[in-house]
Amino acid sequence: MGSKNEEASDEGPNYSPPSSSSSSPSSHAWKTRIVIPTLLAGVAGAGIGLISKHRKTLGLANVCSSYAANFAIVTGCYCGAREYVAATRKTGPDDIWNSGLAGFGTGALLGRLQGGQLGALRYSVVFAVVGTAADFTYLKLKDALRDYTKTIYQDIENSKESGSWLKLPEWFPVKVLDEEALAAKRAQEEQFLQQRARIRSLKEEES
Repeated sequence: MGSKNEEASDEGPNYSPPSSSSSSPSSHAWKTRIVIPTLLAGVAGAGIGLISKHRKTLGLANVCSSYAANFAIVTGCYCGAREYVAATRKTGPDDIWNSGLAGFGTGALLGRLQGGQLGALRYSVVFAVVGTAADFTYLKLKDALRDYTKTIYQDIENSKESGSWLKLPEWFPVKVLDEEALAAKRAQEEQFLQQRARIRSLKEEES
């Protein structure tokens, strides 16, 4: 008993319970996959409300707020369902099957509230197709953008190593001339001035 108490007392001041942040998904990833798409959908809905044909009869503010709320609700439900499916299936966020299942479930729920069983069937198919297509396009664009950024970074590093990282591209309209190009340009300008002086002198002689 005494040895156990001594061990507990030795561990007591320095012991701290393991934090649950390592086991739970980070808040940054959660915001990226749910909150940010929801906000972007709300902004897109407000933009669609600006060009809606109902803005004159119902009022611009009412139409924009209605479109923004509907787009945000649909996107928030879909993204939340996608995260729930990913956590249930224990797969990563890049699994396209999560998008299809989340779209089917979200469409069935919202469609049931709006149009009964027929609406649930129709909306489930539409949400599954649209959600999967959107996530697939996003993943492809993300990979392409990452590769393009990596290529640009490598080009900059190679240019720094070769000492020509400040060199302007060939298509740039403003050219930085070296000493030989400047000397050739001055020679052309002097030749042009001499020709003008010669022509002026000939005109004076004729007159």
